[in-house]
Amino acid sequence: MRSAVSFSCLLMLSSSALLAQINAPLTYPAARKTDHVDTYHGTTVADPYRWLEDDRSAETAEWVKAENKVTFDYLAKIPYRKQLQNRLEQVYDYPKYSAPSRKGDWYYFSKNDGLQNQSVLYRQKGLTGTPEVVIDPNKLSADGTTRLGAFSLSKDGKYAVVGTSVGGSDWQQYRIMDLSTKQYLPETIEWVKVSGAAWQGNGFYYSRYPKPDGSALAAKNENHQVFFHTLNTPQSQDRLVYEDPKNPQRFHTVGTTDDERFALLTISDRGKGKDGNALFFMDSKATKPAFVPVVAEPGNDKYGVLDNDGADLLIETNADAPNTKITRYNTATKKWSVVLPEKPEPLVDVQAAGGKLFAEYSKDVTSRVYVYSYGGKLENEIELPAIGSAGGFGGEKDDKFVFYTFTSFTFPPTIYRYDIATKKSSVFRAPEVDFKPTDYETKQVFYTSKDGTRVPMFVTYKKGLKMDGTNPTLLYGYGGFNISLPPAFSPLRIPFLEQGGIYAQANLRGGSEYGEKWHEQGMKAKKQNVFDDFIAAAEYLIAQKYTSADKLAAQGGSNGGLLVGAVINQRPDLFRVAIPQVGVMDMLRFHKFTIGWNWIADYGSSDNPDEFKTLYAYSPIQNIKPGIKYPATLITTADHDDRVVPAHSFKYAATLQENYKGANPVLIRVDVNSGHGASNTKKNIETTADIYSFILWNMGITTLKEVAQR
Repeated sequence: MRSAVSFSCLLMLSSSALLAQINAPLTYPAARKTDHVDTYHGTTVADPYRWLEDDRSAETAEWVKAENKVTFDYLAKIPYRKQLQNRLEQVYDYPKYSAPSRKGDWYYFSKNDGLQNQSVLYRQKGLTGTPEVVIDPNKLSADGTTRLGAFSLSKDGKYAVVGTSVGGSDWQQYRIMDLSTKQYLPETIEWVKVSGAAWQGNGFYYSRYPKPDGSALAAKNENHQVFFHTLNTPQSQDRLVYEDPKNPQRFHTVGTTDDERFALLTISDRGKGKDGNALFFMDSKATKPAFVPVVAEPGNDKYGVLDNDGADLLIETNADAPNTKITRYNTATKKWSVVLPEKPEPLVDVQAAGGKLFAEYSKDVTSRVYVYSYGGKLENEIELPAIGSAGGFGGEKDDKFVFYTFTSFTFPPTIYRYDIATKKSSVFRAPEVDFKPTDYETKQVFYTSKDGTRVPMFVTYKKGLKMDGTNPTLLYGYGGFNISLPPAFSPLRIPFLEQGGIYAQANLRGGSEYGEKWHEQGMKAKKQNVFDDFIAAAEYLIAQKYTSADKLAAQGGSNGGLLVGAVINQRPDLFRVAIPQVGVMDMLRFHKFTIGWNWIADYGSSDNPDEFKTLYAYSPIQNIKPGIKYPATLITTADHDDRVVPAHSFKYAATLQENYKGANPVLIRVDVNSGHGASNTKKNIETTADIYSFILWNMGITTLKEVAQR
């Protein structure tokens, strides 16, 4: 039975009076200006809001408090804000499961009942056993913002390393759980970051930093160290396995093969602009185990070990293969051979399970999955249910079947069981979401960027929508760090689509959609290509009458926040609304905070004269100019973001508010006890409701359409 839920608002004020009240000129908090100036290679650059970089100062805290008051007062006046939040809660409120993974007789999986702030980790004996709670992160903090960041089982399944983070921070604390009692051993491991937990014998390898000087959320992280922790001993007794103080801005991580024979040391040096890594192995069967180089120094080629086959390592690499290949490296003879040659399509992921290799390739940003023997013989392609994205396929060497998850824009994540012997897939668990997928459609379109490059974009909307240039449209992009934006479902998009909205996702250069060459076309001196691709996507949507400049919003997070900030400086006329989230906004100083130096490989550095010129030409803060009609802008960040520190957004907001004198609102929303992403479900829904409310209101939409509920 279907019932109608009305989102139309009965306004106590007349529409015109309400509009006048909300759209009245805003008075922004005063932000003190200083005469601070830096000189870069002969160029002087003013930085009047440098003081906002101090996240521990009382003055910064007062400014944030005042800005939040302006922002939340504005948002509270939008009449349908609460109704949007209610609808978001309705569509998000369904059980969400991860695919199970096996360890011995036990299957482990996570489940969120619907609106739980954190997913709960369960296990059960066999696929038909009774689930029991292993860890419920919702009980770890009063506000549900402590997250489970790591859960790594020992080979025998007796113990697990449990990593938790507080308030959205990237810092993790490790403890060890005895799975027979589900009680913790006495030791605690602190200051873990950029790390896994790789078991070997009676302990595990992990990576950490020394305790930071100054702000734990903003201080630069240097001297990444690898330790080995032995069970039932204090952290002070952990054995230092590897460090390189002469190269303090390198990452050092260790993994182990499934049989624990090999420890594998990976070293990256992105702080010096190297996009690849070095690789070493240590054979526990050696007379005197020590790390032996496979590739001795990090360069621009990537190497990752999938598994070992006896003394051979199966290595995924893009060396002489921009779309990636699988090789075999013999640790005794040091000889290489090719297992899976490079294909025209990029290799996205490879998993080993059941004695097979499961290789996922991307064809025009959609998944194709093939099964190979360890020797590289193609056995079959896995038939996927539709055009979309598949992931998973991992498992133990003796597994008879594996699980994978398939999703697309209108296809909620569905877990499939793949039987290795019969080569057949069957639905293991499908979600029930409060929407009808058949009411919507997704098109993949291709448009031409400024330099003639053909760029793909996905466009999703309700069937029957009239393309007359009046549809509210949200254009989302990222374009960096070799990260792809494949088709994926989000229940939080449904309320926007229900209001006649169009969601467009552009696959910009800088990502991995077409392999390493696509990535390189959006790096360093070629970063402008990313902005040009996004601008061309907006122009395409307008030209094809999906929308108009008055109904188009630009959204992106992190590197995508940089994208939005740069684009509205260059082409503010294309957008009615801009949503830069947790953005990298000061391209001259990003490498001064936490692990920002890690991004030099993609961006370059202001310390380099030539790279400074490129960065200075597009850096969002330094290119804000008076006299430009900026879109209505809602900047979002969070107090515990220690990846892209909130100082980027603070300084950006203060600069934009100082320079833009038009009628469009320029607001900053600073979340508390949250990090680079929302730290719990409640905060995620609240932020999304505020973003949609801000977008729709500034597109002139004063009431919402009625929505039929299942």
